[in-house]
Amino acid sequence: MKKFGLVDLIIILGVIIALVVGVYTAKHFRQTADKQIEATSPITFQVFLRGVTVTGEEFPVKADDKTFITIRNVPYTELNVIDVKSEPRQTFSPAAKNLLVPDPAQPAIYDAIVTITDTAKITKDGAVVGGNKIKMGLPVTLEGEKYKFNGTISDVRVTNEDTVEDSGENNQVG
Repeated sequence: MKKFGLVDLIIILGVIIALVVGVYTAKHFRQTADKQIEATSPITFQVFLRGVTVTGEEFPVKADDKTFITIRNVPYTELNVIDVKSEPRQTFSPAAKNLLVPDPAQPAIYDAIVTITDTAKITKDGAVVGGNKIKMGLPVTLEGEKYKFNGTISDVRVTNEDTVEDSGENNQVG
C-alpha cells in the first residue's frame, strides 16, 4: 500500500464533507434556496429616474406601455408600466413667493417616477424578481423603442390581484 500525500488527504476530506452536506440536505436538516420561497405574489415597484434629458414634446415612458427592464446589468424581461409621473427639474425661487418653479437653466431635464408591476417570489428577505432581490436602492435600466434610462428602485410593494391596477394612482411625487 502506497503512502497518502497531503493532496490526497485534502481530496478525501473534501469528498467526505460533500457527502455529509448532501446527506443533511436530503434529510431536510439544511434548508435549500427553493424551500425559502414562501409565496408568489404580484408586486409593484417604483423606479426613480433623476436628471433625464428629454428635448421632445412628451416624456417617452407612458402608462399602460411595456418597458424592458435590466436589473444589475442583467437583462430580465418586458414588464407593464402602471403609472408615470414626470416633472421638469425645479429650483427654489424667492421671487415666486417661495415656491418651486421649473429651472430655466435646465429646461430639458426631468425627474420621473415610473411604477411597474411584476410577479415575484416572496421570501423572508423580500421580493425576488429574475433572481434578484428587489429592494430600494437597486439600480435598474428601463428600455423601450425610443429610450434607455438608468434609475433606482425607490419603493416596493407586495400587492394582491385586486390592487395591482390602481396601486400606481395613489402614489405622490415628493
